[in-house]
Amino acid sequence: MRADGSSTVNTNQKEGPEGLLTQEQKDVYWMRQAIAESRRGIYIAPPNPSVGCVIVRGDCEIARGYTHAPGSAHAEIDALNNAAVLGRSVEGATVYVTLEPCSHYGRTPPCALRLIKEKVGRVVAAIRDPNPLVAGRGLEMLAQAGIEVVCGVCAEQAREANIGFLTRMQRGTPWVRLKVAASLDGRTALCSGESHWITGPGARRAGQLLRARAQGLLTAIGTVLADNPQMNVRVEGDYPSPVKYVLDSDARTPPSALILTGRPCVIFVAQGGDERRARRVERLRQAGAQIRELPVVGGEDVHGSRRLDLRQALASIAADGVNELHVEAGARLNGAMLAAGLVDEIVAFTAPVLMGEGVPLAQLPRCEHMSEVERWRFLSVTRTGEDLMLVLRRAPQDAALRDA
Repeated sequence: MRADGSSTVNTNQKEGPEGLLTQEQKDVYWMRQAIAESRRGIYIAPPNPSVGCVIVRGDCEIARGYTHAPGSAHAEIDALNNAAVLGRSVEGATVYVTLEPCSHYGRTPPCALRLIKEKVGRVVAAIRDPNPLVAGRGLEMLAQAGIEVVCGVCAEQAREANIGFLTRMQRGTPWVRLKVAASLDGRTALCSGESHWITGPGARRAGQLLRARAQGLLTAIGTVLADNPQMNVRVEGDYPSPVKYVLDSDARTPPSALILTGRPCVIFVAQGGDERRARRVERLRQAGAQIRELPVVGGEDVHGSRRLDLRQALASIAADGVNELHVEAGARLNGAMLAAGLVDEIVAFTAPVLMGEGVPLAQLPRCEHMSEVERWRFLSVTRTGEDLMLVLRRAPQDAALRDA
């Protein structure tokens, strides 16, 4: 798949599988097709949700589509336009869409109105849109126009496909994905700081693609000073790079730092400060950085840096339209994010090497008893070359405590 989502219209009418006798079975089959189609927009749709749509008559597919870049066609409109290109009528057809059709005027007209205008017969949505501008109104508009409406088919799969957008709408913060590359004994670097390369090229490419699907990347001043990273996407193909966010309470980022090049860079600094700090902030502004102030919580850490309010940082990032936030940082920020319960998902690339003494993947509070240990569950375990890609989510009881 190309990152820009470009495609040609499929001129073949796809038939549904034989042996599906009930309407419920057919709905599940075609909704899974729509969810697969939605993945074509993951790099280009945000901050909008990446939605897929399949239009069906009887057991044959008429057309399909997905959400393109903001201001361009939503999934339903893309599918309807593709049907028109192919000269296929959609009147009376069933429309499978992974998210409730929108009902408001934004950059584009409401998809629900277009479906009514095209006289479709039935709309099957996987989930309601939590966006307050929609929130059930799209389905209500269709029903009032006499169109049969069904909602809830393959809901869990559809939620997973748009987990970042749904999290931002419902919680007001992005879906936070913490990425680490570590040895078998949990080290991310030697004591000297050397870490290139713990994992192999396959794992590194997978990590780059995780950057590309996120709209924001968060790191800290320690990583900037130690590695001088650019934090862009370096992989073949036309993949986007995320906006960069740096936690730097005292504005110590050098104006010549590579992280200030390429995509926009937002630097979070502590509120207040003396004249010397003010001069550093001004130099960073002149170098192109966007500066945002955050309150300090909990005083200074062991390295003398003031602790910034991480929750407010996440809220500020979400206000930029960031659905998924990719965290690549050192042990201090990793530990602080984990200890505060702000990480939704860990992606750990684990190499079959033993490094001995070195830098841990996170600095966490000491536990005296196993009952105090935070437990995670494996979502997937995939081999990537010689390495493993481990995707973890919080164990259900820990997630419930965090969200309470």
